[in-house]
Amino acid sequence: MSDRAKALGVGVAALVPLLIVGIVLLRSGSDALQAQPGPTAPPEAIVWAVGDGADAESDAVRLSRFVARRRVDRFIYLGDVYGDPADWATVYGRTYGNLAARTTPTPGNHEWPNNKGAYFDYWQRVRGGPMPTHYSFELGGWKLLSLNSEEPTGPGSPQQRWLTEQVAGPGDCRLAFWHTPRFSGSLDRGDEVRLDPLWSTLRGRARIVLNGHEHNMQRMKPRDGITQIISGAGGHSHYPVDRRDPRFAFLNDSDYAVLRLTLRPGEAEYAFVDDDGEILDSGRVECRVS
Repeated sequence: MSDRAKALGVGVAALVPLLIVGIVLLRSGSDALQAQPGPTAPPEAIVWAVGDGADAESDAVRLSRFVARRRVDRFIYLGDVYGDPADWATVYGRTYGNLAARTTPTPGNHEWPNNKGAYFDYWQRVRGGPMPTHYSFELGGWKLLSLNSEEPTGPGSPQQRWLTEQVAGPGDCRLAFWHTPRFSGSLDRGDEVRLDPLWSTLRGRARIVLNGHEHNMQRMKPRDGITQIISGAGGHSHYPVDRRDPRFAFLNDSDYAVLRLTLRPGEAEYAFVDDDGEILDSGRVECRVS
């Protein structure tokens, strides 16, 4: 090999490590660029809510399976489980048991008389600890409050005092839920005055209230800045509504459907969705973060 060839060989040999390093750096730089985060999206949570359907019958099971196939960050069961206390877990389990780990319940009038032998036992097993009668948690930039319409709610009651403390902070991005509605256009039942202390405590402090109890769907026009939505078309029969009631913004007493909420800081989108995926009603509620 000539001296020139030897020199060229040495030069190439010397360049190889540099080329390798350059390729590695280029590749690393490319990966680093690809890994750069884009604009941070606000936290978002998908919540489904329905009541009056835990009976293991076909309409309710079909609706529960529809929900289970979707994204579910939290499932709110708005009360009423049908069956004897001895088979409560089986009845509820066959209907909404597949969502139990993501469920935040509130008791209905059907299960409350035997709550210690059914409601509390079931949820304590699911939770792995005590089940409170009322509680709060934060999700999607909102504070959610689970209340109990089946225990005392009067002024100065333990529950009303607890609620007063929970809504004392700034803003009104709060959503409360319990079983029996304060206001209702159902022909069989109607308004429930005894729950006014809960509603009054939420006035100016919350933007959404969810209820069950009535076996239909109702969305009332905002009252005291609060949008009340009844999602009781869970699969266990229907109750007729008074279509002349001027308070209605939406009503449906013939279909079974579940309420979907998309929670974000400062807003919530809602939609009633049937088990075919058809949207029956939808809208948006804004709130003050601070």
